[in-house]
Amino acid sequence: MAEITSIERLEKSFRVIWSDNVKSHYNFLWLRDNCSTAKDTNTNHRMFNLLDLPDHFHPNNYALDQVNKILTVTWNHEGHQSKYSYEWLREKCYTLSSNKKYLSPYELWDQKLEINAIKIEFQEIMDSDEGLKKWLDLLYIKGIAIVKNCPTEKESAFPLLRRISHTRETFFKTPFDVISLAKPNTSAYTALGLRNHTDLPYFESPPGYQFLHCLINSANGGESVASDGYAVAKYMKDNYPNAYKVLTKVPVKFIDQDYTQNTKRVFHAPEISIDQNGEFKDIRYSIATMAIMDCPPEVMDEFYDAHRLFGRFLHSNQFCLNFKMGAGDLFSFNNRRVLHGRKAFDMNSGNRHLQGYYIDRDEIESRLNFLNNIDIS
Repeated sequence: MAEITSIERLEKSFRVIWSDNVKSHYNFLWLRDNCSTAKDTNTNHRMFNLLDLPDHFHPNNYALDQVNKILTVTWNHEGHQSKYSYEWLREKCYTLSSNKKYLSPYELWDQKLEINAIKIEFQEIMDSDEGLKKWLDLLYIKGIAIVKNCPTEKESAFPLLRRISHTRETFFKTPFDVISLAKPNTSAYTALGLRNHTDLPYFESPPGYQFLHCLINSANGGESVASDGYAVAKYMKDNYPNAYKVLTKVPVKFIDQDYTQNTKRVFHAPEISIDQNGEFKDIRYSIATMAIMDCPPEVMDEFYDAHRLFGRFLHSNQFCLNFKMGAGDLFSFNNRRVLHGRKAFDMNSGNRHLQGYYIDRDEIESRLNFLNNIDIS
């Protein structure tokens, strides 16, 4: 492990030079805010109040203990003394982390994805944390997984999903039954084909993950379709940069006027959103719930060209994975990445009954962090 060879006090920070010639800066307020005494030992919540410090906060003195590898700082507020190990300072060094190249954790895919590579057995998940982690890794990295040989009784997916966390309730109820209804309140409850889409884009925070559990599927047709919205977005970015930029900038109005609810839901967001690293974050795409566009004329022309291009690729053979669910299959996917659809089916040729569930993205990722023993401090 690298050691501190020298330390210099600047106006608002220390400049540290390490034995491997790395130079780090440590802001005084940052150091005090992250002192080991700042957090409650039981809850791990920060109890220290940064606002209690004087405007001209600084160290009165400081010293390096080269034997125990500790930096000790005595501050000018209440004579408080903080100790920081060299190991901790190096691990939390924001000079290094801010210069680190971002590496995407996601594996993008297209129609060449092997269906067997995303299958996992129900019992494997139920029997061990290793099986659960394997499933969640697929969901997080690829955004898609098919759980095989699940029970086929109604609501029998609950024990599986509770291996992750609690489900997210919506106005569709939990679970919601994907069957053909005489008077449907969503196109999913028909025998019609469904264009690839993400669910509930008219919510400020759409459900992170969706789970479609097949109880029976003996009807002709009804094959499922999935496409990786991140992969299509990257293809657009690489090959149609101007259209891609439009899709990340122009907000689309999504609406829901469900006749069974006394609500009118509206939300505006671009079809592709990215995070602070430039990583793909959310794909919102739903022809069925997209409202009348309202933007300047010069933007409207660009938007519809880009929107149609995006839609073509999202539905093209190049990016679509086609498969037919059988009884006991559970199709799980990142609803803010992977678009799903289905082919039309003949409701007179047999039965098709799926039950759907949602879980928020936070629950998937936090459970995976726990299983991987990730240090999130």
